[in-house]
Amino acid sequence: MHRRAITLALCLAAAFTTLLDQSSLNTAVPALRASLGAGESEVQWIIAGYSLTFGLALVPSGRLGDAYGRKWLFVLGIALFSTAAIVAGTAQEAWVVAVARLVQGVGAGTVNPQVLGIIQELFDGPGRTKALGAYAIVGGVAGVIGPLVGGLLIDTYGWRSVLLLNVPFGLVTVPLAIKWFPRRKPREHRHASLDLPGLALLGGATLCLLLPFTGADQRAWIAGVPLLVAALIAWERRYARRGGTPILLPALLRERGYRTGTLIATFQFGASLSVSLAITLYLQEKLGWPALHAGLTVLPGALGFALLSAIGWRVVGRHGRRGILWALVGSLGAVTSTIGVLHWVPGRWLGLGLGLTQLASGAASGLIISPNQALTLLHAPPGAAGLAAAFLQLAQRISATVGTAAVAGVVLGGSGPGPITGGLAICAGMLAAAVAVAWRDLARESLTGSLNIYTR
Repeated sequence: MHRRAITLALCLAAAFTTLLDQSSLNTAVPALRASLGAGESEVQWIIAGYSLTFGLALVPSGRLGDAYGRKWLFVLGIALFSTAAIVAGTAQEAWVVAVARLVQGVGAGTVNPQVLGIIQELFDGPGRTKALGAYAIVGGVAGVIGPLVGGLLIDTYGWRSVLLLNVPFGLVTVPLAIKWFPRRKPREHRHASLDLPGLALLGGATLCLLLPFTGADQRAWIAGVPLLVAALIAWERRYARRGGTPILLPALLRERGYRTGTLIATFQFGASLSVSLAITLYLQEKLGWPALHAGLTVLPGALGFALLSAIGWRVVGRHGRRGILWALVGSLGAVTSTIGVLHWVPGRWLGLGLGLTQLASGAASGLIISPNQALTLLHAPPGAAGLAAAFLQLAQRISATVGTAAVAGVVLGGSGPGPITGGLAICAGMLAAAVAVAWRDLARESLTGSLNIYTR
């Protein structure tokens, strides 16, 4: 029990490290851009490149963790993340920061499937939901202090201190993980096949899908997506017939609860990150607000997320997917209200108005992310906890890459209130899609007469 508690604490510390980096970076982007002379394309790479490589690393590292154990992958990921943070924080050119962020994404994408996989393996039932709730609370706390600490550090020490902020956490976490994590690989996974061709095809398809949203040529890359997806499906079928274990596990893909939860996560996660980014960029780049002032404006959203994440697991037990649907509707309402505030609230009251809409948006997200994760991962087949968590996070990272790159490009690409309205409209559209998915699934459940298909 003692070792299990320490292992969970280390997993939460790792999640805090990677999520704090994400929440604090937004406040540093304008100062970094001015200091290094970064262009719009370089800014998009710095912001969205992290999510790009994060997503690419998820499935291979999840599969490797299921097959060979999670300890050394966890250690490798944290070490890579921290080393790249040092490079980014000492860079003299914007492209170096962008490359370092890509490497940091690989490190974070290696760590996070191990974190969720370990939670899946250590806990079950209500204990698992509470552990996932703790994971969400850690994310909320990182979100709360990220903009505030980022703003304080920028005003006091400059933008480099924000990129170096997470290095001490990595230096502490790595030796503790080496000492306390389980040393032997799980016996039931020793003979699992890695399906390297399937991993390569999936990674190639993901790369082709995401690169156009980071400034690359759209036609050339998008054209490769259907070809690689078709090749992946053909290979997976052949691989399964030969007795291998494909990465596209049929048992996982057949689960409607898993498919529904993954789609909801896809649309909602990218939207929630993009809303905060859009507001921060607009306040600093267009209105000239100091970094700390902009960070304080979005702080209520992170605070609302942290507080509501603490009770999110109760929503699962009481309302199931229906509670998530209503929270999605609330999140959509908060984004549309933000657009109204930007257009109609006088300048001296703008910070207060945005703070209130951010509070509502963050509270709604707190009732969505952890409950949806818990409901979705209930459907993971035995021995595939890491892979199921990896696919779920891959969907989130695809959404984050597309959303943040598109929104950053729109907000930075013009003057006046039009660009921020366009950026927030993208977020509202993503949330509307999540609402449609959740509503359709509940309608199908009602038609089949099932009272609660998502709890076991």
